[in-house]
Amino acid sequence: MTPTSSRGQARFGNWVILSPVLGGLVVVYLVERFAPEAKGHGVPEVMDAIYYKRGDIRGVVAVIKSLASALSIGSGASVGREGPIIQIGSALGSAFSKAIGLSTGQKITLLSAGAGAGIAATFNTPLGGVLFAIEVLLPEVSNRTFLPVVIATGSATMLGRILIGPNPAFTVPEIVFPTARAFGVEAAIAFTALGALCGVAAWAFIRLLVLMEDGFPKLPGNIYTQNIIGMTLVGLMMVGLTNAFGHSYIDGVGYGVIQSVLDQSMTAARLLAILFVLKLLATTISLGCGASGGIFSPSLYLGATLGAAFASFAILLLPNAGMTLPSAAIVGMAAMVGAGTGGVMTAIVMVFEMTRDYAIIVPVILAVAVAAGVRRALIAETIYTIKLRHRGHRIPKERHVNLYLVQQAQDVMERRFILAEAGTTLRQCIGWEDVDDLRAMIVERDGRIVGLVPPRSGIWRESVNNPEKLVDDFVEKQLVVCRDIDLLSLALARLKRHKAGAAIVFHGRRRPRVADVVGVITKRAIADAVINQYQD
Repeated sequence: MTPTSSRGQARFGNWVILSPVLGGLVVVYLVERFAPEAKGHGVPEVMDAIYYKRGDIRGVVAVIKSLASALSIGSGASVGREGPIIQIGSALGSAFSKAIGLSTGQKITLLSAGAGAGIAATFNTPLGGVLFAIEVLLPEVSNRTFLPVVIATGSATMLGRILIGPNPAFTVPEIVFPTARAFGVEAAIAFTALGALCGVAAWAFIRLLVLMEDGFPKLPGNIYTQNIIGMTLVGLMMVGLTNAFGHSYIDGVGYGVIQSVLDQSMTAARLLAILFVLKLLATTISLGCGASGGIFSPSLYLGATLGAAFASFAILLLPNAGMTLPSAAIVGMAAMVGAGTGGVMTAIVMVFEMTRDYAIIVPVILAVAVAAGVRRALIAETIYTIKLRHRGHRIPKERHVNLYLVQQAQDVMERRFILAEAGTTLRQCIGWEDVDDLRAMIVERDGRIVGLVPPRSGIWRESVNNPEKLVDDFVEKQLVVCRDIDLLSLALARLKRHKAGAAIVFHGRRRPRVADVVGVITKRAIADAVINQYQD
């Protein structure tokens, strides 16, 4: 049993090959004439705006992206609809931010909130939308960034359910997954193998997309002839599948095929394998030659067909694994998305929200983790970041590295400092060996701390030019102190509040005296703590 053939195919027969070609030409004109940023799957452009354009996305991008993506999907290009809505939502968030004069940080937050809202409304997955913004887009996760994203995604989901309906994206039949107690060796082997296979498939997807995006511009002719070549290939695949199996299968978002796999109305392993390969080619060709659309839906398609095809063989080899074609398809969808996009938690939660079957969680977590690990071992970049890397725009992989904040002051402080008596001259408190030093100076009187002279205060140069000047003239007005066991985050908050250049670290609980001082937290020490958290 196969999905119902489209009316266009029945009416025009093999002439349907012209549909993606004609649609593609209109898309290329719109994109090249009005908004080149609307080309491709959109998310890399959003990330580029966040990290390299201060959160600025032109308002016209939302309009052109809407038209171009609708034409691409409607005319037969093998692309998804979530990439466009992410870019559209981001453009709206950026435009609104600029209109009301928000700062760059606030603009980036609203841009990410718009993207999360778009994906939440598209798939009816509010939690998935929040996690997508956090994992893929936001450079910072805090109350000031998290709350706007949650409000936006929740509101978008509510309106989407009112306008579109509350049903999940896919209707899932009753699937009996192995329970936690019955999840034995064979089940673990089967889902681990599926995850590894999806990791390799995600690597192939990324590599092939790069090959197409780099290869089509090198073909003879201009962007229009290159698009004609690419979309003709997609049209030939559609015609070939229609003549062989009665349906084109690979055009558009492909939700019909996914639903057929879940309904077990499409079970032939050979057909599923063919669809996986052709969808992989059709998607990368479509995006490479200039179509406008996303890669999330194609990733779901690839995961569903690959997972179901894998299950056809796994059932024979591991009959006690509890794997079925629908269960393997669901797990494959999550693994393919998580490995390809790098949004591991996003994939797990979104697939759960789209199917609303909690029994899938354990197999999905296992497969997604393995798939992401395999993909990362094969290629460090995701399908989103590799395009920007080729432009020379690198996106930091460890964007939410704040572990330095949980270190204690004694872990990052500088233990070398200069101690000087208040009222003394620079000649008296600074020796010749200290002239070029960048150490801080603690000023005391009768054992009590009077103040602090931070590094780079100019005192070292003045000790040569004006040696009779008093050290008191260089003391900061605001004295910042913290205990050696205080968290670095507390020290940072105090430095910001008092606008100080350094903080004195002391040991003990009483009011600190000079004898209790054990170090100084300087900006250099803070920078070292941050740098040490990054991995090569």
